[in-house]
Amino acid sequence: MAALPAALFAQWPSYPTPGVPRTPDGKPNLSAPAPKTPDGKPDLSGIWENFRAPAPAAAAKGESTATNADFFAGLKTNDDFLALAKRSPFWNIGSSFKDGLPFQPWAAELHRQRVADNSKDNPDAHCLPMGFMQFHYHGQPRKMIQTPQVIVILYEANAGVRQIFTDGRPLPGKDADPWWYGYSTGHWEGDTLVVESAGFRDLGWLDVEGSPLSDAAKITERYRRPDFGHLEIEVTIDDPKAYTKPWTVAVHQRIMVDTELIEFVCQEDEKDAPHLTAK
Repeated sequence: MAALPAALFAQWPSYPTPGVPRTPDGKPNLSAPAPKTPDGKPDLSGIWENFRAPAPAAAAKGESTATNADFFAGLKTNDDFLALAKRSPFWNIGSSFKDGLPFQPWAAELHRQRVADNSKDNPDAHCLPMGFMQFHYHGQPRKMIQTPQVIVILYEANAGVRQIFTDGRPLPGKDADPWWYGYSTGHWEGDTLVVESAGFRDLGWLDVEGSPLSDAAKITERYRRPDFGHLEIEVTIDDPKAYTKPWTVAVHQRIMVDTELIEFVCQEDEKDAPHLTAK
């Protein structure tokens, strides 16, 4: 249920999002041009949901309208959901790699232990920040607010908040206190927002399984909004402490209109912790 879109549980009265290009039948025109800021940069503002990009043949035919609700509609049991989830990058960020992630030996052993323990120590299971890679792939939406000096991302899941500073400041030095989401700065290369992040807490979790992220990591994200309805994010993990070489994954998100985020307070009435086991 946590992966279903916010529109199913919206609390605000119905209110149309202003400025949305629409087709003659009133539906959002996802292929319309991306909006621009006054300085001519793509405006990444909006509420975005994670979705599975169509296969190339389907994309060529324009078959990219399935929603998260459609995706989960065919699941009938918890086992169906779990089997599907385990094939997703949210569960296993290396799921698209033929030979798996290029772990350093110690990181491979840590990952094996975390999987064997049924991911019981995943911070998200304890209402702690899950890290922005899990947020990228999470089924609950995120709201991006773009200003000239900073881009703020509000994650519905676990009420996460992230800041990407675009005011020209450098990343902090090595003595900065490590943060759950690290420190992020961004700059524009044409129509692509390039974000560099560092200063992470050691032994973070990149996915549900527990692929590790060390305090030596640098993450580079490249955000592109090719049209009104879609956001493409290319993410490169460069963590020589945990991996033998840098590696890259793709994130595909789609705009959500006429809706809002809902409040999510993970710790409220939380009773799971005493029951978390490795079995």
